[in-house]
Amino acid sequence: MKTIVSAAIAAAMLTACVATPAPVDNRNSLLTQGNVQLNLRVGQTTKTQVLEAFGSPNITTRDGSGLEVWSYQRQATVAQASSSDAGWTILLAGGSSSAAGFSQSTSMMTLIIKFNPDDVVADFMSRSSNF
Repeated sequence: MKTIVSAAIAAAMLTACVATPAPVDNRNSLLTQGNVQLNLRVGQTTKTQVLEAFGSPNITTRDGSGLEVWSYQRQATVAQASSSDAGWTILLAGGSSSAAGFSQSTSMMTLIIKFNPDDVVADFMSRSSNF
């Protein structure tokens, strides 16, 4: 009996020591209009600071003048479901009622950043849409 209790305590201690893994990368959720306005300053923000704030871009290109352009695009979908049940019974009589609903919305965020030859933000444009 003592062995079983000792084994159970040891298993509980080992389980308590296991850490919940952290997300690999949470930068996708940081691309919002507010964060764009807080983190990007024309003539001040460097490429390194952009990478730290928003992660790697989806697309990198060069414009007609040869300036580097980074494009970010993120999409989020939010779904909500609800249901309600009610019922009553009095001896042989009874009744019930139920309702259910579902809604879903999608938002899209696009950010385009142009860098000058010194790798500093020369210009940027962002757009957010919900549907």
